[in-house]
Amino acid sequence: MSAAIAPKDKVFYSFLKPWLGDGLLLSAGDKWSSHRHMLTPAFHFNILKPYVKIFNGSVNIMHAKWKRLVSEGSTHLDMFEHISLMTLDSLQKCVFSFDSNCQEKPSEYIAAILDLSALVAKRHQQILVHMDFLYYLTPDGQRFRRACRLVHNFTDAVIQERRRTLPDQGVDDFLQAKAKTKTLDFIDVLLLTKDEDGKQLSDEDIRAEADTFMFEGHDTTASGLSWVLYNLAKHPEYQERCRQEVQELLRDREPQEIEWDDLAQLPFLTMCIKESLRLHPPVTVISRCCTQDIVLPDGRVIPKGVICLISIFGTHHNPSVWPDPEVYNPFRFDPENIKERSPLAFIPFSAGPRNCIGQTFAMTEMKVVLALTLLRFRVLPDEEEPRRKPELILRAEGGLWLRVEPLSAGPQ
Repeated sequence: MSAAIAPKDKVFYSFLKPWLGDGLLLSAGDKWSSHRHMLTPAFHFNILKPYVKIFNGSVNIMHAKWKRLVSEGSTHLDMFEHISLMTLDSLQKCVFSFDSNCQEKPSEYIAAILDLSALVAKRHQQILVHMDFLYYLTPDGQRFRRACRLVHNFTDAVIQERRRTLPDQGVDDFLQAKAKTKTLDFIDVLLLTKDEDGKQLSDEDIRAEADTFMFEGHDTTASGLSWVLYNLAKHPEYQERCRQEVQELLRDREPQEIEWDDLAQLPFLTMCIKESLRLHPPVTVISRCCTQDIVLPDGRVIPKGVICLISIFGTHHNPSVWPDPEVYNPFRFDPENIKERSPLAFIPFSAGPRNCIGQTFAMTEMKVVLALTLLRFRVLPDEEEPRRKPELILRAEGGLWLRVEPLSAGPQ
């Protein structure tokens, strides 16, 4: 189905607009099509390859913090809290080349992003403040405005600083020279990109795309990683098999870090991630608004103007596609078992033209973080079972708590 016939439903996503502007998530029509085409090179593997080093660095910081907390007697950790900070740390480095040290000390910018995400989720559940003029009279609405201003000011400052440092020879020559000496960050790529007519993105467009990537890239990945650690804590036999796969891969290697070429050498770990994304998809539902009548295969018609909710969670738990859908079974994603299944049975990153542009980035980060975590820690379930809590993303009531035990084999 084309993006023009069923664009994203404006009501569902409108609360994000003051924060994310006309970025890929919220734009439509020709603007979306043009920007999607322009941004695709930003997620090419040549751009993503150097980010693997950033992912290694950020997870090393998180693991050092875990070891310190365990030594102080704190073995129960909220995965969401720790992994969200770690993904935001990585994103700030990948998007802005900025190190806020946010995993170790408070960061105003990071706090604002976490605040904005929580406020949008809360507003969705409170129908009385769906109207803007009422919302902005409330304390939450005023907090949202303040956080928006802070985030926008940060992004604008980075863009202006980057523009100021561009020498007279022009953006292209400068950025191509820079690419040879350091990692190109997302802002660099946005400054470099042009449409078919040679037109560049405006500063406002660059801000919208950078802010969108910061929003979409932290919570979703943190949810995916938290739930896969939970599932492996509940299934120690799969956890141990993943660990052995990583140990074998990194045997005799110093330092023990994951490199780009290693990612294809972790087939069982990848199966475990995918099965967790099936059982606990970070985004549980997406919505679309029909711009024309859509005739279904059985002849029924979805009328123009109707908003459709597509349940990713429901699709992933459909017993006619997934036998025993509540059972965590990574072998569903064995290459032999995938052959007979529709590619649309598994859609954690959505599907079609408006699927997630950053899915390779997300899968790369999840593989690096999970591999190094299992190499260095044993993960055990908490006494209390988490209760699933679907907001903008799939969370757990009161956090997703697990016990961690450092393994002596990992780097100290």
